[in-house]
Order: sequence, then structure tokens, then C-alpha cells
Amino acid sequence: MARRVPLLSTVIVLLAVATMIGLGFWQLGRLAEKEALIARYSQAGTQAREVAFPTSGDGQDLLFRRSAIDCAVVQSVEPVAGRNADGRAGWAQRASCTDARSVKVVLVDLGWTLDPQPVEWDGGPVAGIVAPGPRLVVINPPAGLQPLARPDPSDLPNNHLAYAGQWFFFALTALVIYVLALRRRWRASEA
Repeated sequence: MARRVPLLSTVIVLLAVATMIGLGFWQLGRLAEKEALIARYSQAGTQAREVAFPTSGDGQDLLFRRSAIDCAVVQSVEPVAGRNADGRAGWAQRASCTDARSVKVVLVDLGWTLDPQPVEWDGGPVAGIVAPGPRLVVINPPAGLQPLARPDPSDLPNNHLAYAGQWFFFALTALVIYVLALRRRWRASEA
């Protein structure tokens, strides 16, 4: 008796496997893009020239650069989880304020403390590093606060290699399961 391979099921499985392999290669491409982005951000952190804080968009082109704002109106200060320059966990004091040169609300991470109570801050000029958000991480915090850990491009997630490996593994698993299912079907038909 000839072993027959079901056409529709085989086509569906092969299309699924091809899609998973394609997604694996796409993740490998994303890996190269992310590595280039992290390298660009690392280079940006070495530039001494200050840039204007981004007032529109997500500020991707200015991340990890030095910047300054004049916080004209402090809308609120709230504690959020953060680490100090020594790596200790605690509270980053984050201010929402209006920059004097625009009407946009800017997030400013003022500094670090162990106390979860919001600090009193009247605003004014601050300088720091543009971090994802975008937000400004202040280099020299106001009195009573310690410096926060500096934004580091190497902290950006870059797990595309693992994702690629998962997609390739899923493709291989689908093929193995399908072959085992075919073998079982053929044995059942021979019996």
C-alpha cells in the first residue's frame, strides 16, 4: 500500500514553517538594526555639545545627548522606581513641568532618594541627559537628592537573537510534529 501525504495539510504546515523561518530571519535583521542603534546611541553619549530638548515627536534622534531646559511651571513631582549612580534601588523623583520655551509638558528625573514622598521643587533651569520617553535625567540633582544612574544605551533590550532562535525552533518543531503525525497515520493505515 502506498503512503499518501495529504495535500492540504502538507501545504498548510509548509506555509506555516516558511512563515516561521521568515520571521526568524526578520528577527536576525532586527538584531543588526538594534546593534547599530545602540552603537549610535553610545556614540551620542560621548558628544559634549548640548542639544535642545525634543519638544515634538519621541526624540529618538536626540537620545543619550546632553540637554537642558528651564522648568518654568512645575505641575507635579512624583516618585517612580529608580536606581542611583551606585546602582541602589529606591525612588527617582520625576517632575512634570512646562518648559519656558514651549508649552509642552516635559518629564524631568530630578534625582534619587530612599524616601517615597514627593520632594518640593520650584523648577528652574536643569541640565542632564535625554533618556527614552523622552525625559531629562538631571546630572546635578537639587539639594537632598542623589544622582540617578545615567541613562545607558546598553540597557536597551536587544533580544532579537533569542526571538530568531525561537522562530527557528518553532519551525523545526512543527516539521517534527507533522512528520510524526504522518508516520502514525501511515502505521494505522497499514495495520
